[in-house]
Amino acid sequence: MHLIRSNRLRQGYGGPPKRYAKAEAFALRAMFVQMVLIAAMALASTSASAQAVRPSLAAAASQIAAEAQPVQRLSIDEAVRLALEQNLGIRIQRLDPQIQDVAVWQAKSFWSPSLSSTFSRNGQSQRSTSALSGGATSVDNGTFATGLGVNQLLPTGAVYSAAWNSSRFTTTNLFTNYSPQLQSTVSLSVTQPLLRNFKIDQVRELVALSSKQRDLSNIQLQTLIAQTMRNVKNAYWDLATARNNLAAQRQSLELSQRSLRDNQRRVEVGTMAPIDIIQAQAEVALNEQFVIVADAAIKSAEDRLRALVFDPDMSNFWTTTIEPIDAPPFQERSIDVDAAVRNALDKRGDLSQAKNSLEQSDVSIRYLRNQLMPDVSASVNYLSTGIGGVQLSPVDFSSVVGGSIAGRTIVADRGFGSVLGDVVQSAYPNWTVALTIGYPLGASTAQANLARAKLQYQQAETQLKNLRLQIATQVREVGRQVQTNQQRVRSARASRELQEKKLEAEEKKQAAGMSTSFFVFQAQRDLSQARTQEIQAMSDYNKSLVDFEAVQDAPLGGGGGAITSAGSGIVRWFLDHG
Repeated sequence: MHLIRSNRLRQGYGGPPKRYAKAEAFALRAMFVQMVLIAAMALASTSASAQAVRPSLAAAASQIAAEAQPVQRLSIDEAVRLALEQNLGIRIQRLDPQIQDVAVWQAKSFWSPSLSSTFSRNGQSQRSTSALSGGATSVDNGTFATGLGVNQLLPTGAVYSAAWNSSRFTTTNLFTNYSPQLQSTVSLSVTQPLLRNFKIDQVRELVALSSKQRDLSNIQLQTLIAQTMRNVKNAYWDLATARNNLAAQRQSLELSQRSLRDNQRRVEVGTMAPIDIIQAQAEVALNEQFVIVADAAIKSAEDRLRALVFDPDMSNFWTTTIEPIDAPPFQERSIDVDAAVRNALDKRGDLSQAKNSLEQSDVSIRYLRNQLMPDVSASVNYLSTGIGGVQLSPVDFSSVVGGSIAGRTIVADRGFGSVLGDVVQSAYPNWTVALTIGYPLGASTAQANLARAKLQYQQAETQLKNLRLQIATQVREVGRQVQTNQQRVRSARASRELQEKKLEAEEKKQAAGMSTSFFVFQAQRDLSQARTQEIQAMSDYNKSLVDFEAVQDAPLGGGGGAITSAGSGIVRWFLDHG
C-alpha cells in the first residue's frame, strides 16, 4: 500500500525529490515487517500442525491396538453367572460332595457280605510201622474237598457266618469202614452284642460321621458360592469405579490443558507473566501422572475380575478387555439390621458348619459312652453232618493175613444225594448256645476317651456361643457401613457440586484480573479430589450393600465355623486290637 502510494505521489502530485525518497523508504520498511509477521505465523502454524499430528497418530495407533483386542461387555448379573459356571474355586469345591459320597459308600461297605469258596485236592502216603497201621508197607490217603461260605457284619452289630463243605475221602487203610467216604456239613454261626456295640459300634459311628461330612461338604459349597458371588460383585464395582476414576482424571487433565492454553494467550497479549506458563505446565504433567495411575488401576481391576469369572483355558484369557455396562447406582435403602442378624443366625454357612461339627461330636460321644458298657454277647452255633459212600463190613481181626483182611463185603452204598438228605434233615445235628460276658477292671481307655470328649464338647459349645456373638457383631458393623456410605455419597456429591461452582468463580475472577493461576489450579485440584471422593463413595456404598447381603450367608473374610471336635484325640488301640 505504501509502495502504491509512493508511485502515485511521483506520478500525479509532484513535490520535492526528498519527499519521494522518504515515502519509498517507509513503504519498504512496512513490507519487510509484513513479511516477517507472515513467516512467523506460518512457522507457528507449521509447528502447531506438527504437534497436532503427533497426538492424532498416537491416538490412531492406540485405537488400532485396542480394536485388535477382544472386548467382553458384561453386566453384573452376567458376571455372576459366568463365575458360577467357570470359577475354579467353585469347580474344585463341587467335587467334594462326590468325594464324600464315595466315603459314605466306603463306610457302608463294611456291611457288605463276603462270599468265599474253596477247592482242594490232597494226597498222603504213610509208611506202616505196626500191624495196626492199616497196611502191609504203607497207607495211601486221598481227599478232594469243596467249600462255599458267606459271612457278614449286620447293621445291628451282629456277625453271622454260614458254610457248606463237602469232601470225598479214599484210603488203603484196611480198618476204614468207608472207602470212598463222602461227607457234607452245613454250619451256621451268629453272634449278637447285647450291650457294648449294640446300639452303636465303630462301623455305625464311621457311617454316621461320613454322612455328616457329606452334609458339611454341601454347606461348604454353598458358603463358597456366596463368598464368590460377593467377590465377583465387588470386583465388578471396583472395575466400574476404576473406569469412572480414569474419566474423572482425564477431565482434570483437560481442565489443566485448557488453563495452559489460556495462560499462553494471556502471555502473548502481555496480561500475564511467562512464569505462570511453567506453573500451568507443571499442573498438566501432574494430571498426566494421575491419568497413567488410573489407567493402570483399570488393568489390575480387570485381572481380579477375569480370575473370578473366566475360564483360564480360553485362548484370549489375558487379552480380553472387560467392559462393565452397569454403572454403580445410588439408591437409598433403609435396612433392618435386627432382621439381618436373625437371618444370619439362622442360615450363616460358618454357623451351619459349627452345628455340623457338634452333631459329629454327639455321634462320637454316643459311641464312646457305649464302649463303657460290659461286653455281653449271645452266640448260636449249629452244625449238621451227613456221611456216606461205600460201607464195608466190620473188620474181623482173626482174618488179617499178610497185611490184608479177608472176607470184607460191601454193606451199603450211599450216594451223595443220601448224604445231602442227612444234612438237610439234620440227621446228626450239633449245636451250641452261649452267653459271653466281659468287663474291664479298673480305669479303661474308654473312660479316658469319654472324659476327654465331654470336655471338648463343652469347649465346642462355648465356641459356638462366641461364633454367634461374632456373627451378630459383623452383621451390625456391615449395616452401619451401609448407612455411613449412604451419607458419604450425599456429602461427596454436594462437595463436588460446590467445587465445580468454586472453580467456575475462580476462572471468572482470573479473567477479570482479580485472581491468579495458583488459586485456579488449587480449585481444579479440589474439584478433581471431590470427583474422586464421590466416585469412591459410590463404589463403597454399592460394595457395602453387597457385603450386607453376603454377610447373612457367609463370613466375609472366609473360613469360620471351625470348632473343636469331641472325637479328636481319642485312643482307638483297644478297638483295633481288642
